Amino acid sequence: MRLLVLLGTGLLAMSCASTEKLLVKQFTLRNEQTDPKENLMLRMEKQEKLFGAVSMQERKQRLGQYYTMLWNDASGVGTAPVRVVFLYQQAQSTNRIKRMEQTFSAATPSGKAEFAVRGDDYFKRGRVLAWKATLYRGQEELASQQSYLWQ
Repeated sequence: MRLLVLLGTGLLAMSCASTEKLLVKQFTLRNEQTDPKENLMLRMEKQEKLFGAVSMQERKQRLGQYYTMLWNDASGVGTAPVRVVFLYQQAQSTNRIKRMEQTFSAATPSGKAEFAVRGDDYFKRGRVLAWKATLYRGQEELASQQSYLWQ
C-alpha cells in the first residue's frame, strides 16, 4: 500500500512539473537594510544580492532590478549553442532598447542566466519599465517571455 501511495505521489509530482522552456523570475532590491521582521524568503534573496558588499557605497551599488531566466531544452542538446537574450527599456530612456545576452555550450540541456540593472545605471536611467527575454538554440527561437508593457 505504501509503495502504491509513493508511486502515485511521484507520478503526480512528475505531471505537475513545469515543461516551460523559459521561466523568468524578477526581484527588486530597493534598500540595503535587512529587517528581521521581513519575510524569510525575501530576506534571503536580499542577503544573497548584498553578499560581499562591505561599505555602504558598495551596498548602494547593488540596489536595482534582478532578472533570473531558468531555461530547459533537453531535446536540442548538442545541436547548437544556447543564447538567452534580455531586451529592456528604462524609465529615463524609454525609446532606447538595451540588450544583454548570455551564451551556453551546445552540450548544456538546461541552465540559469542572470541579468541585473543596478547601481549607477539604475539610479541615472531609472527602473525597468518593459522587458523581453528570448531563448535561442543556434538561430532558432525556442521560447519568449515578456512584460505586460513590452511592445
